[in-house]
Amino acid sequence: MQGTLYEIDIRSILQLIEQGQRTGELLVEAYPASLGSPDKQEWERSGELRSSESRTSSGVGQYWLVFFVGGKIVYAADRHSSSLIRLRDYLHSHRAEKAIDLLQSSSLATTNEPEYAYLWLLLERGAILPSRGRGIIESAIEEIIFDLLGLRRGTFIFESGDAIAPQLTALEVAPLLTKTMRQLQQWKQFHPYIQSPHQVLLVNNDAKLKSSLPAQAYGSIARWADGKTSLRQLSRFLNRDLLTLSKGIYPYAERGWIHLIDPVPRRKQTASSGSNLQKGDRAPQIVCIDDDLSISKKVEYILVERGYRAVAIANPIEALGTVFQLAPDLILCDIAMPQLEGLEICAMLRRSSKFRQTPIIMLTGKESFTDRVRARMAGATDYLTKPFGENELLLLLEKYLNWDSYLK
Repeated sequence: MQGTLYEIDIRSILQLIEQGQRTGELLVEAYPASLGSPDKQEWERSGELRSSESRTSSGVGQYWLVFFVGGKIVYAADRHSSSLIRLRDYLHSHRAEKAIDLLQSSSLATTNEPEYAYLWLLLERGAILPSRGRGIIESAIEEIIFDLLGLRRGTFIFESGDAIAPQLTALEVAPLLTKTMRQLQQWKQFHPYIQSPHQVLLVNNDAKLKSSLPAQAYGSIARWADGKTSLRQLSRFLNRDLLTLSKGIYPYAERGWIHLIDPVPRRKQTASSGSNLQKGDRAPQIVCIDDDLSISKKVEYILVERGYRAVAIANPIEALGTVFQLAPDLILCDIAMPQLEGLEICAMLRRSSKFRQTPIIMLTGKESFTDRVRARMAGATDYLTKPFGENELLLLLEKYLNWDSYLK
């Protein structure tokens, strides 16, 4: 099941998955996967897209992943989940965020959802209680559904697959939709002073704000109104409902004492040199071919955040045409894929003089001597065993790409 949000809305998609008692993952993007598609060009000309619905300044668009088991939602992630920012936010109010740094990535379960894996490891180590773990997952799901139901333009694809495991909780779609639709109606009351949960706070009139608020409340606002902390992050830090928090801030935003603005995008660092790539510089082009949507999109996000140009391709049949069109500087390709195996793709590319010297890194779900031999025979340059961390990925890219040549 796939399509655009012109054809069907998110609410109907979720209801269909629930009614069919489907197990798998739903990927929703706020822009068409093809940069040159007519729909994308039309949307950009319309000027109607909000920051949460458009291609971000880093070059990678917003996307969401929702995981289902038997039609119930068991986990949901967005483009920030792999960096553990969201999990750290949730753990902040319990002074447990530093526990993440004590965990060894090698101890993680074999999952490519880092946030989910770290959360389970925290539970196993006794750093948080199961009730808190369930609360974090349920809050994360509710946040994602809130964002998705407010989305009007985008593309989606649902793929049946194995259930994400282990499972800590499962939410029924119908009551969640009812609750979230009611929240969205209440949220509209805050417009135009508060428009997005991703907006950050700035104090515009410190004297009036200080005289109108209790000392503790003023101290909290003054601390987090730093132009960096979003309204949603603040609700996580304070362990308070987003609507309740926004309702408390709204009178002061209406008077102009507090401003809520879209966050200023961070400047990205290159993977190796640490220097900033200026707009127009030819950053290395990377293509990631993996039929697992969660992996390919996370790789794309990680690389674009570090200054690379990256494209995720989930369909191995379409991959060859796209690769020949883009002529990337490096290719990441999963071995085990339906329809067309990754080793076949590698061998086909090697038969073309265009890709004789292009580094091709094979992604494998198991580290075995046989896989390594088969990869080498197909012409692979190297391989990376899943699940892999961000540092492993970046170090391997540094090994085969020379940043200096792209900065000249």
